[in-house]
Amino acid sequence: MNDAPAKAALEDAPFPLTEVDKWVLSLTDDEYQYHDWEDMKKIIAENNLSVLKRKPSDLRRYMKWTAETKAEYGSMSNYLMKNRLPRTWGSPPFRPASAIPFDDPSDYRVLINDWPYGLTTNLTHIVVWSRTTIETNPETGDMTPESRRSVADFVKRFFVDRLGPDGDDRVLWFKNWVALQSVRALEHIHVIVRDVEKDVLDEWTKELDCHRLLN
Repeated sequence: MNDAPAKAALEDAPFPLTEVDKWVLSLTDDEYQYHDWEDMKKIIAENNLSVLKRKPSDLRRYMKWTAETKAEYGSMSNYLMKNRLPRTWGSPPFRPASAIPFDDPSDYRVLINDWPYGLTTNLTHIVVWSRTTIETNPETGDMTPESRRSVADFVKRFFVDRLGPDGDDRVLWFKNWVALQSVRALEHIHVIVRDVEKDVLDEWTKELDCHRLLN
């Protein structure tokens, strides 16, 4: 069997593919095993983020869409700034209202992930974009203890507390190491929520007045 086309596709990938990505591309959707809640809890607790994966057909579509988007806009950051993130942010380098990540609502935007990981249907993948820098360790690419505390505080007050007494068991979050990010120029964290109704998701992701340019 000639595997040259598959090899070429890997070499031409529009973002760095992990070994897991390369393995996923060898599968069919029927062979794929979805991440469920217990799996996500274990992955995040162990900070083993490199094993997160998309459904094979979704990964192929994401690669194709990313290549086309970069060709049209020049970069993923340009696309996001033009189509998904607040116009009030302007262009990088940003001038956030607060130096503390997720402290000021004008400095972050909550969106459902357009290209989620391959999760079971009761899980929703959210991305929170930030114009405030989230500090990372330059040697490991992982978050510093201080930035991890800031993000954890935000996730609790914004997501967990909204879900009530069992909120702690319905919300997970992580920030990909720098090496795993497909959009590196714009700060963001990932939030996974379990069994959350659409009206609550809509509440979390609504555009705020502070995100709109005044006419």
